[in-house]
Amino acid sequence: MSKRGIFTVRRDDKWANIIGGNERASGVYETQREAISAARDRARRDGLEHTIQGMDHKFREKNSYGNDPRNIKG
Repeated sequence: MSKRGIFTVRRDDKWANIIGGNERASGVYETQREAISAARDRARRDGLEHTIQGMDHKFREKNSYGNDPRNIKG
């Protein structure tokens, strides 16, 4: 995992938010929606990239807040 991002991932029957470079979750939630909301807030506050894992364990979405690594206008 990247050192400058936050990842919403499935852990057993719950959802966890993990800051890149850490092994421990910064938060564990009952639903994916709760985890995404908390991670989005953290990503916006800290200017991180947010990556979301789907139910199939494949990463399905990635959003940058404040520090977009791509240099494309529009």
